Amino acid sequence: MCIHQLNLLAASNNLPISNFLGKQHPIEAHHLSSICDIMEKAMVNGDTCIIRCILVVFQVVFKFFFSPQTERNRDIVRRSGLLLWQLLMAPRDQICSEIQKEVCLAISSGLNILYPGEAEINNLLKLVLTEGENRNSGLSQLRDVILTNLAEQLQNNRFGSEDDDHYRLNDELLHYILKIVVRESCVLITKCQTVSKDDFQRLLSTVPAASSCLRYLMAVQNHLLSNTILIKPDDNDDSDSSLQGETLKVQELKTSILSLATQILTGCDEVLEMLQQVTTALINSDISDREQRLKGLEQITKATMLGHLLPVLLTSLMHPNLQTLTMADALMPQLVQLVLYTSQTALLLKTQSPVFSELNNSPSCAAEQKGKQLPDERMLEEKEEPGFLTGLKIPAPWAAGKTVETVHPVRDNYKFKETVHIPGARCLYLRFDNRCSSQYDYDKLVIYAGPSTNSRKVAEYGGNTLGYGSRSVLGTGWPKDLVKVEGDTVTFSFEMRSGREHNTPDKAMWGFACTVRAQESSEDVSGGLPFLVDLALGLSVLACSMLRILYNGPEITKDEETCQELLRSKLLQRCQWQVEANGVISPALTPSPSPLPLTIEEDREFTYPSDVLVPPVGHYFDLPRIRLPPGIMIKLREISGRARPQFRPSIK
Repeated sequence: MCIHQLNLLAASNNLPISNFLGKQHPIEAHHLSSICDIMEKAMVNGDTCIIRCILVVFQVVFKFFFSPQTERNRDIVRRSGLLLWQLLMAPRDQICSEIQKEVCLAISSGLNILYPGEAEINNLLKLVLTEGENRNSGLSQLRDVILTNLAEQLQNNRFGSEDDDHYRLNDELLHYILKIVVRESCVLITKCQTVSKDDFQRLLSTVPAASSCLRYLMAVQNHLLSNTILIKPDDNDDSDSSLQGETLKVQELKTSILSLATQILTGCDEVLEMLQQVTTALINSDISDREQRLKGLEQITKATMLGHLLPVLLTSLMHPNLQTLTMADALMPQLVQLVLYTSQTALLLKTQSPVFSELNNSPSCAAEQKGKQLPDERMLEEKEEPGFLTGLKIPAPWAAGKTVETVHPVRDNYKFKETVHIPGARCLYLRFDNRCSSQYDYDKLVIYAGPSTNSRKVAEYGGNTLGYGSRSVLGTGWPKDLVKVEGDTVTFSFEMRSGREHNTPDKAMWGFACTVRAQESSEDVSGGLPFLVDLALGLSVLACSMLRILYNGPEITKDEETCQELLRSKLLQRCQWQVEANGVISPALTPSPSPLPLTIEEDREFTYPSDVLVPPVGHYFDLPRIRLPPGIMIKLREISGRARPQFRPSIK
């Protein structure tokens, strides 16, 4: 199978053979026709060896040596496609799995040649996505091969190219793929309850392994998010056309992300509902390995779309580019539902944990906690239900510390400088490796309490006690206890000033390694939260962020900023405004006759008469004139020369 190996080598774009094959002249039509003749004869004779060889030849020819420009070439392509499809749809008892795999690879390699139009490719993909699980195993295998290739191409072109539209399928096909992913995730979770004990152990050893459909969705999601978040506009090109093009592109990407995120969250909602059902069923069951299955359920869940798609999406939606009112308004209902599902399921799993059960059921622990509480706290505690975070320690990323070290061993003229900053720390604690050493005591490390070497010097260390070089150490030697540095920043500066002597071993020139922490002890460093608890926290944070956006409403526009003084006017705030036919906003005109009095007493508040509380029919109802303070009204009458109108008493 030398030609098969050639095809595998050519699949790598980084090898010279790929460029060599890409420059070869296209194959003649009669040569491809001869290949089809050999294939037909081998199929009639049932010669599997020849069939496999011709299938590999098809893969190489379609990828590098054929261009269907003429009508004759298109006829040969149709003939090749019929032969491949005949092999693909053959019954399983008539074709081996190796040949079926080679057929799928051949169709995938010649996808753009066998199906030149976009509509033809979409019809093929729709067929393999909808009928792949029912009609024939070859269709499902072809689906996996095509989607795997498309996912790899999307990953290679993550930051945009001219082929994006070809690699990204339309919304209808994405919907079919998502349905398959949701079904696969639900089936995988259900197996935790239905399979035997041995099969469950084998299942745990195979996850997390993403299917081809899930891999493609991951590639599409990463492609859209990368182009929206990571790509920055070109600062050198400030033309109007460039800015307009960038804006349109960003808007299209955000629309695509919103559509995909909506579908993913909907699918996750269904998977979480199934997870909650399986968890409840396992808790209520009496199978012997119930605890092992509940523990393994979290690992299985990571292999579904909940582990491969949702965490990346939640993190990306926190980026400022995606924190928009449109996103919040569309995604908020789904986020709330997901928060409920994840928190409830996390609580179910946590209450079945042996550590948690022993902690809650321990009489001494319960009595001790109850004794420490105040009466008001006890009453509150009786009313509250334990949440999914009860008894869990939120991990602090800075608790594990940061390790600073040189190369090992250090070389001649080696220089090292690094600054560690832990925001909010009152002081830093340094712990050195017991292998720290340098050849001479002037090959030393200097520590500064600040962001640079101009800061206050804390200590310096150098030399070794191994009997080489200076055979001594600087000062009291490399510290064996913690070194405390005041402040939240420390700078390390190391310089190798001496040349290495021929008899100095590596251990005498090991350099240094130091761990910087913001706390004195590292015993409380947490290994992380359970997956579902972490997921529930992430969803809660995103939901709160989206809720804040909804509460704040639309951003203030430039016109609103310009008209702030007018908007603060109490006179304008008491006007009734209407929108004209041309979109212009203007004060509403009061039609006459008005059921309300034409004047209002200036020294008292106006109240509507009881007989006009119901407004008349129309787009707006009549309002009295705006009530002005008496002083202003007096000055206006003096200027206008109009006297205050007098009401005449009615004569009965």
